[in-house]
This record gives sequence, structure tokens and C-alpha cells, in this order.
Amino acid sequence: MLAISNHQSSPPFDAPRLVTSMPLVKAKGLSKRYGTIEAAAGVDVEAYPGEVLGIVGESGSGKSTILRMLNMEELPDSGSYTLNLPDIAGEDLFQLDRFARRNVQILNIGVVYQNPHLGLRMRFTSSGNVAERLLLTGERTFATLREAARNSLSISEFPLQRMDDPPRVLSGGMQQRVQLAKALALKPALLLLDEPTTGLDVSVQALVLDTLKRLQRERRMTIILVSHDLGVIRTLADRVMVMRHGRVIEQGLTDQILEDPQNAYTQQLVHAKL
Repeated sequence: MLAISNHQSSPPFDAPRLVTSMPLVKAKGLSKRYGTIEAAAGVDVEAYPGEVLGIVGESGSGKSTILRMLNMEELPDSGSYTLNLPDIAGEDLFQLDRFARRNVQILNIGVVYQNPHLGLRMRFTSSGNVAERLLLTGERTFATLREAARNSLSISEFPLQRMDDPPRVLSGGMQQRVQLAKALALKPALLLLDEPTTGLDVSVQALVLDTLKRLQRERRMTIILVSHDLGVIRTLADRVMVMRHGRVIEQGLTDQILEDPQNAYTQQLVHAKL
């Protein structure tokens, strides 16, 4: 389904491949330094259509840095990135100018942040937040924008009687649903999730995960999910890659990695969650 390996700096391993289609996401040799800190060291990522890839590791492992680069919020010091989509297949997205990168991001990538303040305007209405995404495509008709926002909020299982409430008065779980509706408004090929359930209580977390599972099943989206919570990874991910100090140290099918981890660090992570 997907294959991920670390570029040069990880121990050699062969990623099992379960399909023969072309990967949707292909990033090679992603490296990023912040001063003396090596946040990513030659990381390769491949994700296939309709697949969920989980990236797990402790704080500072580099997993969120990888996600930001895949969303083109940050550029790597070195590395390449392609999306196998019409009009841009084979193009290194990091080599595009800022306007072109932004256009690719708007039309093809949705993102849900751990902190809703990064993804939402807290004083706009919830429907207005979703409509803002649609405005970026040039749509200006109020009725069209409102109906599209309503549909997207409904898909994310947001209570429509609250669509005119601003996110600042909503619970954490409801804020995440608004973020999800905004991310899905333009039907992206790739959905990036950065710790989407962190800070939510167990019951709300379960509801959000159920929504994500249903949407992935119905839309067959490619999802890349970053989480420190192995329970979330087990629930959603088909495959998982484990990061430490900016490097991939182990990867494979989710059940395989969580039931029989080979790397000592992965064993430590798994046993700590038992």
C-alpha cells in the first residue's frame, strides 16, 4: 500500500508493498535543521492512494516537521516532493514559486492542526471559516458559499444549528470538526492530520476518530497522520513509521509494528502505552 524508508541514515530495511499502483505522495531525502538541531535527516515518504500512514514518535522526533514540509508550510534544506496528480505529476513542488506552491496546497491538500487556532479564525462564524477555503478558488456567490459550507460541516458531523457560532465559543471537539470541514471543503487528494485528538477527552476523541474512519472509508482519501498516541495510530493507520531524532528507525504494517516491534526504541514506546 505504501512504502516509507529513511534516506541513508536509517538502518536498511525493505518496506513491504501491498499494491502496485503509483504512489500519490513521494518525498525523498527530506532534511531540515534549526540551528544545531537536526529535525529531519534524509527522510523518504511514500503514500499510496486511499491509504492512511501514521507517523509516530516522541516530542522532538521530527514527525511534525515532516508534516509541515508535506504541507509546504516550510521548505526543506534538501529533498524533493511530488504528488501524482493531473497537471503536476512529476514536478518537484519545492521548486515551484511561492504562488504556485500555494495554489497546489489550496486545491490538493487539506490539513487539521493540533491547535485549532492555527487553522481557524476564532471570531469568524464556523460556516465562514469553511467558506473562506472556498473563496480561495474564486467563488463569490454567498448562497453557493453558504450551501457548500453547510454540506462540508454536515459531512464532518458538525451540528448545523451551530454553523453561525464562532469557533471561540465551541468545545475542542467541535473546533476540530470545523477544521475538518474546512480541510475537506475542496475535496483534497491528501489530508494531513497533526495530533487531531490531542487535548480531547476520551469520549470526544472516540467520536472524532469514528468520523475520520468513516470519511476515509467513504472518500478513499490518502491520509498522513502524526500522533504520539499509539491508540490513535492503531485505530486509523494502515501503516506506521516510527521516528526518533529526525530519522526513521522502523516502519511497516501497523499491526506488525505494534504487536512485534523490532527496534528497541519502538519496543519502549509500545510497552509504555500498555
